Amino acid sequence: MKPNLGITDKNLKAVHGILNNVLADGNILYIKLRKFHWNLSGDNFMELHLLFEEQYTAVAQSIDDVAERISTLGGIAIGTTSEFASESQLKETPGKVPTNQEMLKELVSDHETIVRALRKFVDDTDEKYKDAGTSDFLTELMQEHEKMAWKLRKYFKD
Repeated sequence: MKPNLGITDKNLKAVHGILNNVLADGNILYIKLRKFHWNLSGDNFMELHLLFEEQYTAVAQSIDDVAERISTLGGIAIGTTSEFASESQLKETPGKVPTNQEMLKELVSDHETIVRALRKFVDDTDEKYKDAGTSDFLTELMQEHEKMAWKLRKYFKD
């Protein structure tokens, strides 16, 4: 049964696309956090190991929430690694293990890339597609990524 939520089919389709982009970014970030968590060494090993675990756990929950939001709005969530790779704006580096500092910089950059995209998606879903619910949902997700980026940035001096 198709949802009757007061949003046009055309707008719902656009929102599904936005949410699938968010889902792709979340999955690429999740995979990267796991890779970095597994391959840490040296200074701050345990501290960063736990921080990355905290973040991939939070990102895993947000991935599920995004997929469920897509379903709630009558869409179909993408779910393959090839779809995630093609829909995400984040880049992976197969075969390379960065230093701890490089990992931190890359993760800060990824969170901030996601935040910038979410900021635009918040406006689009509210103003362009008339979906205040998704706009609110994405605002909360944006705030979570802002906080995760902030925690990682604190490992660098100004």
